[in-house]
Amino acid sequence: MALTRWTLLAINHRRATILLSLLTTFAGVALIIDRPKGTVLEWLAVPLLAIGGALFTYVVRPRKAADADHQNSLAGRLVRLVTLRGRLVPVFPALGIGMILADFAYNLLVSATPALQTEDTIVLLAAATLCAYGFVPARFAKERDFGLIFVLALNGILVLPLLAARVYYADFERSVDVYSWVALAPQTSEILSLLGVANTLHPVVGSTAPGLTFSPRNFVGPVTIVITTACSGIYSFGIFASAFVAFVLTEYEKPSPRVWAMLGFGLLTSYAANVFRMVVIVLVGYYTDTAQTDLQNMIVAHSYAGWAIFLTWIAAFWTILLKFFGPESIPATRVEYAITRNSCRICDRDLTPAILATRCECGASYHQTCLRSAGSCPRCGAAPPLVHQVN
Repeated sequence: MALTRWTLLAINHRRATILLSLLTTFAGVALIIDRPKGTVLEWLAVPLLAIGGALFTYVVRPRKAADADHQNSLAGRLVRLVTLRGRLVPVFPALGIGMILADFAYNLLVSATPALQTEDTIVLLAAATLCAYGFVPARFAKERDFGLIFVLALNGILVLPLLAARVYYADFERSVDVYSWVALAPQTSEILSLLGVANTLHPVVGSTAPGLTFSPRNFVGPVTIVITTACSGIYSFGIFASAFVAFVLTEYEKPSPRVWAMLGFGLLTSYAANVFRMVVIVLVGYYTDTAQTDLQNMIVAHSYAGWAIFLTWIAAFWTILLKFFGPESIPATRVEYAITRNSCRICDRDLTPAILATRCECGASYHQTCLRSAGSCPRCGAAPPLVHQVN
């Protein structure tokens, strides 16, 4: 009974459940791409992926009219426009294979590190998505387009800016530490100064990442932290920003100013959360570390608190977003317990043991004859074969 209640609660709050599943799933993805090695968090990736993926699959499982509804979404219209109403979909596998070959050629001929890096993994993920896109059944159109937009946004946020920076500086050895120099370390330094924490930002010999030097209150001598890719949070920012873009385009139908403002605000908030995360890590070291702790508090904050802060910030933002800036139209009906509604949802007459009754997957109950006459569930569009007889 408790499981049934939770199931119906998830169906009643579909968008909130989808966001919860996305948060859980991409927390697992973030741990795989940029996990804090040597900590307990390293072992949470697989459970988070399994739980989030299962919840997402259950909530968005295809309905009869899912494909038709998706065609009107921003994602559906965007994909139709880009693919020339589907005419370019047959060449997606060729594009995917081309991306794979281009990535390997880049590593062998241009890159200073031929080994596959995180950026290569992101490119190969997009290539695999393109190769598989045309083989996904049409009834999974929403999930298919969400995946496509997610991986393309991920490449647009994490890979293309890096390539552009390498071309601009004519330095193909330049790493993603350029993000720390441009969009993280200076902002972190300014905020710390405003909070009364004196610090300096400077290059570090033997590293392409910036160094931030400050003196903890209870520590002898200055401390320098190097804001490398591992602690910059760029991958977490890219994953959640891409998921947010894909979610908005998939779930919304009207390209209204509010939707675009929400997209921009969502990306800005994700970025702000990343800067806030770095500031908190430094503040932990500044206020709590002593000669006895030897900066262990700050290290713990980097391994645990930083990751938790980012997830908490994004979860809070999405919750507020759904509460006050949800879609223009929200279904007025809600799934209810059969025990609280003992009437057929089609004819509104009582359900009794004398007349065979049927309960749909969504929880709505009907007389079998009424449902056969209707042809499908009025609530979710499921056809009669997808419903279950009430014993």
